[in-house]
Amino acid sequence: MTGVSGPHSDAVAALDAWRPPTADQRALREAYLGFLAARPDGCLRACVPGHVTASALVLDADERHVLLTLHPRVGSWLQLGGHCEPQDSTLAGAALREATEESGIDGLVIEAEPVHLDVHPITCSLGVPTRHFDVRYLLRAPAGAIGVRSDESDDLRWWPIDALPPDPNGTGGIAAMLAAAGYRPGRAAPSS
Repeated sequence: MTGVSGPHSDAVAALDAWRPPTADQRALREAYLGFLAARPDGCLRACVPGHVTASALVLDADERHVLLTLHPRVGSWLQLGGHCEPQDSTLAGAALREATEESGIDGLVIEAEPVHLDVHPITCSLGVPTRHFDVRYLLRAPAGAIGVRSDESDDLRWWPIDALPPDPNGTGGIAAMLAAAGYRPGRAAPSS
């Protein structure tokens, strides 16, 4: 496809190969693939109707805590991640880059396949209402990792999986991602 830049081809390949665990996630995957087929610029923030973003659900080495950022624009605790950049060659690479930049943690290890999808309306850096077609990846931090808050965050904190911050939107965002990755409050981490 001419005019495709950034991780567009990789996003299509990654989503095409991914087998979502639920009917809702399968429907979202098909919607993402349809959007990307229609929009060669669909991974770039300049795509005003919406754009694919890459998120990182970062777990500590013991898989008992998740690293969340207090997002200044949204005012809620969220997973790390953000916009794809033209130099990103893969969607997973964009998620890893964003997580490293926003956490200050070197040595993060990312799972190859997405774990969760979510589309949400937002007024992002474009300054106009748009949609984020968020593709979420699971990452693990090295033992003893200490996050360093970036300029893109009001706070950065490890939260116990069993004691997540309140979800002001009632969507179960972080809990839904954890569940999709096999983590449930009160239960041990899934066996690898």
